[in-house]
Amino acid sequence: MHKYSACVIIFALVLLSSCNVKTAQIWTDRPEFALYGEYFNVVQNKYKVSVKYAAFPANEIGRGNCPDLIAASWLKNSSTGSIFRNLNNLFGAKGLSRTTFYQRILAAGRIDHTQYLVPVSFNIPALVFSKDKEELLSNHYTIDFDEVQVLSKSFNKMNRDVYTHMGFSPLWNDDFLLIWSMLSGTSFMEANPLSWDAAALERSMVFINNWTNDINTSNHAEDDFTFKYFYEPPDRLIQSGRIFFSYMQSKDFFILDEERRNNIDFRWIVDQNRIPVTDDTVYMGIPKRARSSKAAKAFIQWFFSIENQRTLLEYSTINRINENIFGICGGFSALSPVTEQIYPLFYPELLGRMPPPEYFLVSNVLPGNWVILRERIILPYLHDRARKSDESETYPLERRMADWMRVNR
Repeated sequence: MHKYSACVIIFALVLLSSCNVKTAQIWTDRPEFALYGEYFNVVQNKYKVSVKYAAFPANEIGRGNCPDLIAASWLKNSSTGSIFRNLNNLFGAKGLSRTTFYQRILAAGRIDHTQYLVPVSFNIPALVFSKDKEELLSNHYTIDFDEVQVLSKSFNKMNRDVYTHMGFSPLWNDDFLLIWSMLSGTSFMEANPLSWDAAALERSMVFINNWTNDINTSNHAEDDFTFKYFYEPPDRLIQSGRIFFSYMQSKDFFILDEERRNNIDFRWIVDQNRIPVTDDTVYMGIPKRARSSKAAKAFIQWFFSIENQRTLLEYSTINRINENIFGICGGFSALSPVTEQIYPLFYPELLGRMPPPEYFLVSNVLPGNWVILRERIILPYLHDRARKSDESETYPLERRMADWMRVNR
């Protein structure tokens, strides 16, 4: 599948690279845009697009050439207003309808009243479990942390003071710790380079530490269990009855092969009627230096047609692209009618199970290098802190950030 994506990108670049003003160049970190661009070029002949892959496309604008359209994650930061054009004129009676988008996700692409970025796709976190335990859960589509703890504790089994079965551990996945810190009000946001609510972060880690000690005895017991049994994928451990729950994002659950997915189910993670949207939401924007903005706008208008997105989902299914890429651009479509009415035709498990849009909790504005900060500083800190009973036992996040800044000026 990865070879297919690479071949399509090469094909698109070779076939369409030109200086024709009717051709818009798209820079993206999502390889499937090669497919979308190819399809756009086939179904109409007024405009063309070419597609170039870039890991962090917005960061490359200042290095020379500039694309006509960027489609990628992590586009919104303090530079958004200076890099991207005002897209308010794309909306209206003859253009895009704001009401068809998930409103909170659309609003995240605005600064004041100006729409600089249009959302493409998003993901939300879930806990997965065996279908034969469905009757134990109280809600059809969500689960909160209190219920997870109760069910996990009743599921746990020990033999000679060693766990042979464990319901769930927050320490199994560092991304779960980040999700919980977000729900706890840590509020990571762009500063110089990052700010956060330290008290809320510490409360979130105290909660995790209490969870570990109250439900699973200790972090050592959890780590021992992990070392002994996690040589298999978590969904296999669920099916064998070794664990009750496992953390998984929507984009990962829906690309499991049918055999593996048939025996497990999911619930969206919720806390006080809030479901966090993961921080990798994909947006589109037109740079101010774009030379073929008409072609870029034409592609945007075409892409955000409900019927066209249905066609793209059908094409992905026929060509088995959906076995490696979930939905539109690796996530739920930002168009609510597509996600709520069309996705269930391709993913029957979603029928009637999307949460109310007002539940969605969207990340704050994050720095352009958020991915690096998250992977090298935030997640390692959460990993270490969650395993200590006292904050003083962990090298502080503030000092880790300062150390990194000093080396990476």
